[in-house]
Amino acid sequence: MAPIAALDRIANPLATPEQIIDLRDSDAVNSLEKADSVRFVQSQLTQAAGVLLRIPQEIISQAIILITRFWLAEGWSASFAPKTISAAALYTIAKVSFTPVSPRSVINVYAYLLSEASELGLVDQLRSRNNDDPHSYFVSEGTYERERNRLFICESTILKALGFNIHVALPHKLALTYMQALGTASSLLARRVVEHLNGALFSPQMVYLTHQPNALAVAAIYLAARETGIKLVDGNWWEVFDVDREDLGFLIVAFGCLQAFAETEREKWQDKHYGLDLLDSY
Repeated sequence: MAPIAALDRIANPLATPEQIIDLRDSDAVNSLEKADSVRFVQSQLTQAAGVLLRIPQEIISQAIILITRFWLAEGWSASFAPKTISAAALYTIAKVSFTPVSPRSVINVYAYLLSEASELGLVDQLRSRNNDDPHSYFVSEGTYERERNRLFICESTILKALGFNIHVALPHKLALTYMQALGTASSLLARRVVEHLNGALFSPQMVYLTHQPNALAVAAIYLAARETGIKLVDGNWWEVFDVDREDLGFLIVAFGCLQAFAETEREKWQDKHYGLDLLDSY
């Protein structure tokens, strides 16, 4: 396999306008409102599973972006439940990292997160989370074998859909480098920047598929500086990092509206079922 070029290590393949339109058309057929909700809570499920599996945040972020790319490639035509896609993406990314996880660990964690004992309330609002009975998330040997086979099939499906390209460049390191270049590398600003970049993984605008890491880093710095009251250099400093004003404005709005979107989702699905654990076709 040919080595990855130096610039490719800090860049990602982006979605074309046609791909975004096709995905939205597919969403409209299956209810656009529910599509955004399923992707939002699927990302939360992936995040929670990664934490329980003790996977670094960098790997979890890459898995969430991989899932979003798979949605773009397959839309609602995928033959797997959202929970299975989440598990397969996390397993695939972790496998090529320094922190691989076993299929049994992945299956056990997802069984717990989707059980009545789980504290992840957004997965299924209808279930009581006062039941800590271990039987609610016990995985029998037969169930494990079925889920493992399903996990492997979904993994191969994701790889095929993405052309075996699972490289993901994250903007976090770039953001810290840019802050040092701007002379504003404070811990308060850095923490807020990382929060915005991690939060953007859950954005319904799918900004990690529409903008390169340098634009995401610049927008996070700009917004974090405005929120924390830290003064940046005068002038159009973002142009130094190859970001134009239009992209910057769009990303600032996308970052800023995420909290309102999350609160709306919580209220909208208060007494409803997300459907993450629907049956797979395999």
